[in-house]
Amino acid sequence: MSDMLNELEAIIRDRKLNPAEGSYTNQLFDGGRSKIAQKVGEEAVETIVAALEQGRREQVSELADLFYHALVLMAELDVSLEDVELELQRRHQPRG
Repeated sequence: MSDMLNELEAIIRDRKLNPAEGSYTNQLFDGGRSKIAQKVGEEAVETIVAALEQGRREQVSELADLFYHALVLMAELDVSLEDVELELQRRHQPRG
């Protein structure tokens, strides 16, 4: 898994345990699961629009926003990058 994603996951989880005044991440957590999920949906739509109508810079930017908000939702759900990685590995094991 990417070092940056692991670092960002750790920062987000730390913000959940140790809120920082003025933190956007904490504003999301304060809004609750519904607000966080809504933001993931908004970012997904913006990513789709960028993919279909915008250039690479905007596409990368929107994907970064989507990853960040997904990581916040994962922290809210107590799902880790490791959990997701293990699921992806499970899906790619030979069946027999």
